Amino acid sequence: MNKIILFLKDILQAQEGEGFILFWAKEILGALIIISLFWVLSSLIVLILNKWGKRLTSFTSTDLDDRVLQRVIPYISKLFLVMGFYLAIRSLPLHEKLVLVASGIIFVILVVIVCYLIYHVIDEFMTWYVASQQDTSSAAMSRQMMPVAEKIVSLFLMGAALIVVLKHFNYDIFSLVTALGIGSLAIGMAAKDTLAHMISGFTIMLDRPFRIGDRIQLVGGQIGDVLDIGLRSTKIKTLDNQQLIIPNSDLCNTMLTNQAFPNSRAKGRINLGVAYGSDVELVKQQLVATAAEVEGVLADPAPEAFFVSFGDFTLNMSLFFWVEEYGTLFATTDKINTRIIKRFNEHSIDIPFPTRTVKMEKGTD
Repeated sequence: MNKIILFLKDILQAQEGEGFILFWAKEILGALIIISLFWVLSSLIVLILNKWGKRLTSFTSTDLDDRVLQRVIPYISKLFLVMGFYLAIRSLPLHEKLVLVASGIIFVILVVIVCYLIYHVIDEFMTWYVASQQDTSSAAMSRQMMPVAEKIVSLFLMGAALIVVLKHFNYDIFSLVTALGIGSLAIGMAAKDTLAHMISGFTIMLDRPFRIGDRIQLVGGQIGDVLDIGLRSTKIKTLDNQQLIIPNSDLCNTMLTNQAFPNSRAKGRINLGVAYGSDVELVKQQLVATAAEVEGVLADPAPEAFFVSFGDFTLNMSLFFWVEEYGTLFATTDKINTRIIKRFNEHSIDIPFPTRTVKMEKGTD
């Protein structure tokens, strides 16, 4: 403060009377002209964007460019106004430290405005992408990734803004990066399992081995529908109406079956055995005819029956059929089994009980 007072005294001594007033009047007038020019430039650019920008965006089939334009116009106007104040402050013959402080504050405001402008543009793109996925199977996944993507963009912009500001004030950013690197290493070592689950969660969201609503079968044999895919764990609702909470890293490092991919069709199989001496061709015909009569069994691909193997006391048969939705497979299998028993009884086809023949020989002395 004392240096500023001495500086003002020096100016008073150098510019006495009318010369001093005229000197500062010219400097302030020059600063006001700079601000006025940037205000006019800002108004002109906003006018051009509102008039001609909207005309150009009307030629496109999507409203994305219209929404982006409306989001960025206010920030472009503020950006030019603040730039005018920045140059005006730099043009005034004030004390060096006073200029540095004032211009530094305005520079920080400029960086914040630019970051907000970039964020709103990216946010509009992400909102448009999620809206375009509403009628697709990945809509739920896209909505779930939206908050995560917004946080990542915010952190990235904040980090970039911090580096730019520190660089402007000639601060050694390498020491900051080194400190952050050491801190990140310590945090990573302490929370390596949590970080592994989070990275696996991102992998699942990007790679999409399954989606919310898909029915999957785990390597342990559990079958269920995917309820939620979080950053740390995935929730699965089993067919017994129980909820499995599985860490994402376990899902990424194991083999699973997605019954809903590539489509929701499912193939059913019924294994049974008929008595030796049965007409195999008749059995296969009756199995196919029975499956074809059941509602929900697809005609294309058509049901098929095969004579699989010779058993200890039965001829082993297999019936294959397809349903449109994997969720109806159990109910359809029940209907087919019920009709098979009835049709076999009508055609005298036996499904024997397990039997064993024991031969006893009379021993000789």
